[in-house]
Amino acid sequence: MNHQRLRAALADVVAIPVTPFGADGAIDLSACRALLRRLLDGGVRTLTPGGNTGEFYALTSEERRTVTELTIEEAGERAAVLVGVGHDLPTAVATARHARAAGAQMVMVHQPVHPYVSQDGWVDYHRAIADAVPELGVVPYLRNAQLAGDRLAELGALCPNVIGVKYAVPDAARFAAFAREAGLDRFVWVAGLAELYAPAYFAGGATGFTSGLVNVAPEVSLNMLDSLRAGDYPSAMKVWEQIRPFEDLRAAQNSANNVTVVKEALASLGLCRRDVRPPSRVLEEPQRAEVAALVAGWGI
Repeated sequence: MNHQRLRAALADVVAIPVTPFGADGAIDLSACRALLRRLLDGGVRTLTPGGNTGEFYALTSEERRTVTELTIEEAGERAAVLVGVGHDLPTAVATARHARAAGAQMVMVHQPVHPYVSQDGWVDYHRAIADAVPELGVVPYLRNAQLAGDRLAELGALCPNVIGVKYAVPDAARFAAFAREAGLDRFVWVAGLAELYAPAYFAGGATGFTSGLVNVAPEVSLNMLDSLRAGDYPSAMKVWEQIRPFEDLRAAQNSANNVTVVKEALASLGLCRRDVRPPSRVLEEPQRAEVAALVAGWGI
């Protein structure tokens, strides 16, 4: 897959699939396959195994490899696969190389979680990963509002395979400025805070957005994308109004229930168990009823 096709895959709804667990706490492989097929059948064309909605940091290395391989197998020729990588540098490089060997087209590099991150070190970290898999597209996941746009431009100059950015700083004005400092046309800009931020970020130059909600209602997310592509912001905002209560539940308490609400919605539809792993926790009964009522109102 060439860079132009990879860039097109990022300028889309970039789905972050959940990782369903069985009663024994292990990954429910059959539910995982069913949910992936539901996304693909619903029109999703870009999948990110190993994203935060997939509980990346709660999975073991072996589980992350399993989810990656399963996603690539289910995607086949129907979707591009953008594999989440991260942790220490050797682990990130090994995960990226596994993604390449398994048949992925791209990797998304999680924001480094080390408490001491210099801007030079940020460039070094991403360059090492990009250099290890020159055949793959590389997408930094940027949550650090302190990073200067010229440092991303530097990384792009050093690594031609860094083709896009998942931008997840909750500041639309900062995004618009950063994208122009780094190179508005050099990278594909993906709104990394999903549907609630997508209209504002598209106005600033984004052409794709990530989504966890898409696990529940693919048509809703794709409707927003269609409206944004057409420049029809009133229609996009109608979708925004529709999904805002659901997304507000996910964002509450510093996104404590981000994954939990999505899995609760899927459980209400009978698609997987509600189980999540610590430090996430399942919802209390009143919140479960609230989520079920919201989803029922979407007519899925």
